[in-house]
Amino acid sequence: LILFLFQNPMKKTKDLIGNAGATFVNFTVTPLCCPSRSSILTGQYPHNHGVRNNSLSGNCSSPQWQKGPESQAFPVFLSKLEYQTFFAGKYLNQYGQKDAGHVGHIPPGWDHWHALVGNSQYYNYSLSVNGKEEKHGDNYGDDYLTDLITNRSLTFLDNRSPQLPFFLLLSPPAPHAPWTAAPQHQKDYADIKAPRDGSFDKPGKDKHWLLRQPANPMTASSLTYLDNAYRKRWQTLASVDDMVEKLVEKLKSIDELNNTYIFYTSDNGYHTGQFSLPIDKRQLYEFDIRVPLLVRGPGIAPNQTVEAPVLNIDLAPTILDICGSISHQAPSLRNGTARPFFLVEHTGEGHLTSDPSCPSLGPGLSQCFPDCVCEDAYNNTYACVRTLDSSQNLQYCEFADSESFVEMYDLKSDPHQLENIVKKVDPSVLQVMNQRLIKLQSCQGQSCRVYFYV
Repeated sequence: LILFLFQNPMKKTKDLIGNAGATFVNFTVTPLCCPSRSSILTGQYPHNHGVRNNSLSGNCSSPQWQKGPESQAFPVFLSKLEYQTFFAGKYLNQYGQKDAGHVGHIPPGWDHWHALVGNSQYYNYSLSVNGKEEKHGDNYGDDYLTDLITNRSLTFLDNRSPQLPFFLLLSPPAPHAPWTAAPQHQKDYADIKAPRDGSFDKPGKDKHWLLRQPANPMTASSLTYLDNAYRKRWQTLASVDDMVEKLVEKLKSIDELNNTYIFYTSDNGYHTGQFSLPIDKRQLYEFDIRVPLLVRGPGIAPNQTVEAPVLNIDLAPTILDICGSISHQAPSLRNGTARPFFLVEHTGEGHLTSDPSCPSLGPGLSQCFPDCVCEDAYNNTYACVRTLDSSQNLQYCEFADSESFVEMYDLKSDPHQLENIVKKVDPSVLQVMNQRLIKLQSCQGQSCRVYFYV
């Protein structure tokens, strides 16, 4: 198996994985890196694995995480099945920090470990290579992280034992900031701009206060910044497209392509100007919780789209199902994941003091841009229940704030979530959604996958 953890698939990736297999309607259960990656590794909602945000105090790669959920993550079971396991790239945002075991900590289940210390970088970073620190500079041929991950994964495939199965998880920095493209791609997509459709630069009326604070319409300088960032993200992803092509070619050359499942997905979505928010994730809307999932492999017919929604917590049981493990008895993409509704949750982050450049906003916010538009706050803590089937496409969200703010959307009639209909919908519908949300927020184990109809 190979699991690619990136963001938007580009042309070669769509051709080599999506067109050669299945494209899924896929969601993350939380729109933030570390909690989402922890859900992918464990198959659990954040309220069960305990990782709340990207900080060490929020349990990101913390000793508590390492002693608990990480020790039961799916690579542990692959190792017991004698899979040769290989990891390269970004693991968790706080991985490798002094208070998180430093570079000597190798999560259980991994035979070959090439993990980035900290958050995304392309040059001038450190890796933990099988528990020892390896420092890198700014030479493209030796250090550009996306290509380094590619090259080391190819070497692993050449040197593996052909008698035993293998699993690779590849997680390059692209398309995260600082958006450093490889030299050969720095002039690509020169004319591309952030799409101006859907909810782009629309006012966030009737939404949580964080969505009501951006200036609307966006300023010319904000649009220029946004377009530059959007273009640079595509330029970094060009190297990911090259990586996918090289891995597929390698699998062909060693006569393993037809025996290998390849997954391409991401940990969270991303907004680029929607509701006049500049760039980030963390929000409850479709653009931040919907993520790609392309899968090819034995028994998967090409050029198919699977409409039943799946979640990133389905990846771990799916991988273990493919490998023949009986340790995780849960729905997988192979035996059916159909669910009438599911949970999305986020714990907002803030600072105890005001942002020095935006003192009028007061404390409790984070991810603030120079024009005082902030992307997160302590009270941007919410939980949503999403109903998506042939008859309904609804989203109901409750915030943990002083307003007890509620948002609800009918995505069948309003796919871009422009109108909060909470004051218009039948109260009995609100009651049903509230009861579903309460049960999902407290679910554990199999109860998160046993559905109740109220």
